[in-house]
Amino acid sequence: MSDRLLGKRVLVTQASDYMGPATVELFEAEGASVVADNQPLDDADTCRELVARSGRVDVLIANLASPNFSGTEVTALDDTDWHTPFSLLVDPLHFLTQAVLPQMIERGAGKIVVYGSATALRGLKTVSAYSAARAAQVGYVQAVGVEVAPHNVQINLIAQNYVENREYYPPELMQKESFVASLKRQVPAGRLGTGFEDAAFALFLASDESGFFAGQAFPFAGGWVQR
Repeated sequence: MSDRLLGKRVLVTQASDYMGPATVELFEAEGASVVADNQPLDDADTCRELVARSGRVDVLIANLASPNFSGTEVTALDDTDWHTPFSLLVDPLHFLTQAVLPQMIERGAGKIVVYGSATALRGLKTVSAYSAARAAQVGYVQAVGVEVAPHNVQINLIAQNYVENREYYPPELMQKESFVASLKRQVPAGRLGTGFEDAAFALFLASDESGFFAGQAFPFAGGWVQR
């Protein structure tokens, strides 16, 4: 490894879920001091207290996972199924970002990397609530990105799909012949991306090598979505 984050303090949310484990492992190997948090971020005060307790935060990795809420047509969605993805994915993103930005702006340097979803960029049946929440993340990143860019603070989003993680692609699913066939049919790359590949992209966006991206949503889905 090359110590690309040497001296950087990185806060990773939901560190045991979704892209958390791969990110923590790679970022620590690259010299970062990682605050790996696993508490539920279900209200504004919790998010603000986490940032305050973490002290200096050079990089925030907004790793926010949610059940996929698939299989329900929009006419059958109840109010809870509609609101839950927003409470898990959108509200915490805002509260964390709002809490960490003042110190980054004061220093004139900072990175926020959001693990999002490519379902925000391509329509997919029966995931309307989840897709809407992920699209809200994209809109938020775009707006905040241009707002804070003059302060040398960059916020960007990885719009991913078909990336290995046990929450969305558990072992029992990956062993099904029907899933393997669907993967080859749906994804031009013909495979799932690895957690390391995803974390390596996040590492680039979090490092000093990346300073000219502002409010971008980058597809990371093996060609499943192109933009």
